[in-house]
Amino acid sequence: MAANLTESKPNTAWYTLTPDAATKQLSVQPTTGLDDAEAARRLEQYGPNEIADKGAKSPWAILWEQLTQPLVLILIGAAVISALLGKVPELIAILSIVVINAILGVVQEYRAEQAMQALKNMSAPIVRVRRNGKLVDTESRKLVPGDIVLLETGNIVPADLRLIEAANFKVQESSLTGEAESVEKHTESLKDANITLGDRKNMVYMGTSATYGRATGVVVQTGMTTELGRIATLIQNVDSGDTPLQRRMGEVSNVMFWVSILLAFVAIGVGFLDYYLQGVDILGNFREIGTNVLLNAVSIAVAVVPEGLPAVVTVSLALATQRMLARRALIRKLPASETLGSVTVICTDKTGTLTENRMTVKMMDVPGQVFDLSDVMQTRLAKGQHLALANPMEGLLLVAGTMANDSTVERIDRDDKDYIVQGDPTETAISLAAARFGFVKHEMEQVMPRIGEVPFSSERKLMSTIHDKRGNLTADNAYDDVIDKILAGHRYFLFTKGAPDNLLNVCTSVWDNGQSFPMTPQYRQQLEGENASLAGQGLRVLGVAYRSIDALPTDNKWDPLESNLTFIGLVGIIDPPRPEVKAAVEIAHQAGIRVVMITGDHPITARAIARDLNIVDSDTARAMIGTELEKTTDEQLREVVKEVSVYARVSPEHKLRIVRALKANGEIVAMTGDGVNDAPALKQADIGVAMAITGTDVSKEAADMVILDDNFATIVSAAEEGRTIYDNVRRFIKYLLASNTGELFLLLVTQALPGIPLPMNTLQILWMNLITDGIPALALGVEQPEANSMKRPPYAPNESVFGRGLGRHILIVGSVLGFTALGLALITFNLNLQAANSPCMEGASIWSLGDVACPAPLEGEPNFAAWNTMVFIVLTLSQMGHAYALRSHRESVFRLNPLTNRFLLFALVITIIVQVGIIYIPLFQDLFSITPLTLGQLLLCLVLSTGVFIAVEIEKLLLRRGVLKSG
Repeated sequence: MAANLTESKPNTAWYTLTPDAATKQLSVQPTTGLDDAEAARRLEQYGPNEIADKGAKSPWAILWEQLTQPLVLILIGAAVISALLGKVPELIAILSIVVINAILGVVQEYRAEQAMQALKNMSAPIVRVRRNGKLVDTESRKLVPGDIVLLETGNIVPADLRLIEAANFKVQESSLTGEAESVEKHTESLKDANITLGDRKNMVYMGTSATYGRATGVVVQTGMTTELGRIATLIQNVDSGDTPLQRRMGEVSNVMFWVSILLAFVAIGVGFLDYYLQGVDILGNFREIGTNVLLNAVSIAVAVVPEGLPAVVTVSLALATQRMLARRALIRKLPASETLGSVTVICTDKTGTLTENRMTVKMMDVPGQVFDLSDVMQTRLAKGQHLALANPMEGLLLVAGTMANDSTVERIDRDDKDYIVQGDPTETAISLAAARFGFVKHEMEQVMPRIGEVPFSSERKLMSTIHDKRGNLTADNAYDDVIDKILAGHRYFLFTKGAPDNLLNVCTSVWDNGQSFPMTPQYRQQLEGENASLAGQGLRVLGVAYRSIDALPTDNKWDPLESNLTFIGLVGIIDPPRPEVKAAVEIAHQAGIRVVMITGDHPITARAIARDLNIVDSDTARAMIGTELEKTTDEQLREVVKEVSVYARVSPEHKLRIVRALKANGEIVAMTGDGVNDAPALKQADIGVAMAITGTDVSKEAADMVILDDNFATIVSAAEEGRTIYDNVRRFIKYLLASNTGELFLLLVTQALPGIPLPMNTLQILWMNLITDGIPALALGVEQPEANSMKRPPYAPNESVFGRGLGRHILIVGSVLGFTALGLALITFNLNLQAANSPCMEGASIWSLGDVACPAPLEGEPNFAAWNTMVFIVLTLSQMGHAYALRSHRESVFRLNPLTNRFLLFALVITIIVQVGIIYIPLFQDLFSITPLTLGQLLLCLVLSTGVFIAVEIEKLLLRRGVLKSG
C-alpha cells in the first residue's frame, strides 16, 4: 500500500475523504499511530519534512556580472591599453573607477535570499505524535505521511494534516489565505473537490497556528509537497526580472558601449589616415605612431563613457530611500525606489492594507430600524466622553452582545484610543462598540457577574452566558429607562449571541419598540430578510437575544436555559476601510494608476469594501473567485485582468497568474501582501510591497519595499516620490550625456584637423566625468517634484530613456558646448602658436605634438599651454550652468526658489572653486598638464561658459510655448 500511496498522495483531495478513509489510505490506526520501523521507512521514502533551499547567488557570480557590464568593459579595455602603453596615472584612475563601481554593485545586489530560511522557521521544531501506541515528542522534520499529530492552542501546525478529531478548534490561517479571522475547524468530509484552501475546514496546513481548542490530525503532506512547500517552489521558480530603471540604464549602457567602440575605431582610422596623408612612413615608425593613435582612441572612448553614471544612480537612489523612509516606506532594494513611480497597476491585499485589520461594528439592526455606525465609530472621543444612543434599543443590543462574549475591555488615558480590547476579533468589536457608548464590559460584570455559560459549539453556532444581577446597571451616558426596566425587573439573565438563523430557532418572542411580541412567521420573515440584507453588504452578522430567569437549575446544567429567548436584534461587523484610503485611491486614479484588490476573503465582503473605496464603481461589479481562475487559460486571463478589479478566495498560484497576466499586457505591477501566500506574487511583481506590522518574514524577504504602517495611502505617497526619482534620473542622464557629447564633438573635430593636438587628455576627461560632472549630478538627484506629478499618467513602461526630448536635449547642449569649446580651442591655439614662435610651428601636426607637445614659451610671451587650460575650464564651468538650468525640465529656473535645492547650490559653488583652484596648484598643474590663467583669460572663460545655460533656458521656453514637444 505504501507504493500506491506514493503515487496517489500528491493528487488526493484529502478533505473529500472521511477520517476513516483518510487513515485507511495512509495505512495507519489513529489509536496507535505508526511504529518506529514504518516511520523510518517512510522517512527514507518521502524525505525530511522541511523546506528545501536552492541556495542564493554567490558573491563571485554577482561580481562577474558587475565586471561584464558594457560600460565597465570599455573602461577595462582602456585600462589594458593604458597599461601596455605605460600610462600609469591613467591606469590607476580607470581601475579605481572600475573597482568603486563593482563594490557599489555587489553591495547593492548581494542580499541573501532569506525567504527560504523564513519559511523553514515557520515549521514547528518539536511536535507531539502518536507512535507505537504512545504519545512522544519528535522533531517536526522527522514527520512522515501517516503520523498522528496532536495539536493544542498555541501550536504551530508542523505539516499538512487531515483532522480526525476536533474540539472547538480554531486556526489562524491568514498567512496562507489572507483571511483575518481564525477559522473554526471540523472533521466532516467535504463534497466539492475544487474547493479553495480557505474553505477546507477539515484541513490544517504547515506554518499556520492553533488559536483555540484542540485537535488530532493525520499527516497527509510533508516537506515540499505541503501548501507551504508549494509556495516555496513558486518563490524559487519566480524570476522577477529587471526593473524599468534597470532596463533603461541597460539601454544607455548598450548605446554608449557601441558608440564608444565605433568612435574608437574611427579615431584609429582617422589617425593613421592623417599620417598617411602627411607622407609619414607608418611602418617604419609604427611603434611611436601606434602609441599616439591608441592614446587618442582611448581618450575618445573614455569621453563617451559616463563613468560617474553608475555611482550617481546608486547614490541618488540611496538618498531617495531616505526620503521614502520619512514617508513610512522602507526600500529593501535600491531600484525599487524608482520602480514605484512607473507603476501602472497596484494589486493590493484587503485585510490590514485597505482596511484597519480590526473588526468593527458597522450596523445595528433592531426590528424596524437600522443604525449605521460607520461614522460614529471613527469619532475621536475626549477622555471620559462617550457616544450618545440614537435609540434605547441600541443600548439593550450592545449590553446583551458584550455580556455574551469572552473578550476583555480596559479603559485607557491615551489620546489615540478609547479602550484596549483583547479576545476574538468579532467579540472585541461588539465590546468596543458597547464601551464607546458607555457600557464597559468589566464594569457591567461587577454588578452582573457571570455565574454560568453554554459554550460555543460548531453544531449550535451559539454562545450563552448566565448572569446574577446584584446591583444597578449604569452607563456614563443617558439612556432610556426601557433598558433599566428590563434589567431591573429580574435577578438572573441569560444573554445569547450567534448565527442569526440558529438563534431564531430558539427565540419565541421579539423585542420591538419597548415591548415583547410573539415570534410570528411575519416577524421571522422580516428578520431573515434583514439578515440577508446585511450579509449582502459584506458584513459578518450576529444575532443577539436574552431571557430572564426566575430560578437557577439546581444541577448547574445550563443548556436547557438556551430556549424561549427574546430576539433583540442583529449586529453587522466588518473590518472597515482605513479612513485615508479612499482619498489615496482617488489620487492613484488621477495619476493613471489602476487599483486591483486580490484577497483570500469572501467575494461579497471584498466587493463591498472595493465599492466603498471606489476601486469598483457599482455593487454589481464582477468579483472573480479562485475556482473561476482555475478554469481560465492564460490567454483568457490576459483579457480578464483588463476589466476585473476584485479577486476573492484566491490561492498563491492565482495571485501569481494575475500578476503575470498584467505584466504580459505591458503593465508595471506593484503587488502588496503580508502573508506567506503573497510571497510568490510579491517576488514576481515589478515591485513587491510587504507590510511591516502584519507581514510575515517570508513576505518581507520576498518584497522590494516594506510599508511601515501597513497603509495603502503610504504606497500612493511613495509612488509620488518614485516619479520624482525618475524625473531626477532623467535630469542627470541629460546632464552627463550632454556633457560627454560636447567633449566627444570637440575631440573628434580637433583630431580631424591637421596641426592641432587633442585639447584634452585622458586624465582631464576622467576628472570632468567623475568630479565636475558627478557632484552636480548627485545634487540634481534630490531636486523637488515637478508640478502636478501625480495628475498625469505614468510614462509608458516601454518608453526609451532617450524619449520625450531627452535625445534632442543631448544634441542641442552637446552641440553648443562642443562648438563653444572648439571655437575657443582654435582661436587660442593659433594665437599661442603665433606668439610662441615655436620651432614646432612649421609642419606641426597632432601626431607629433602629442597632448601638449610644444615647448614652453619664453617668459613674458603669451602662454602656449593656456589654450588647453582654457578649454578645460570652459567645458567645466559650462556644465555648472547646465546643471542649474536642469532644476526643471520645463519651468524657467528664474521661477524656482533657489533655496529648495541647497545641495545643488553648494555642489556648484564647491565644484567651481575646486576646478578653478587646481589650475593654480603646482601638483595638479603637472598631473593634468595645465597652467595658471591670467585674470583676463579667466573672465573670458566665465563669459563663454554661459552659452549652455542660455541654450537650455531657450529650449524650455520653446517647450512651454508648444514649439517643441517633450512627449
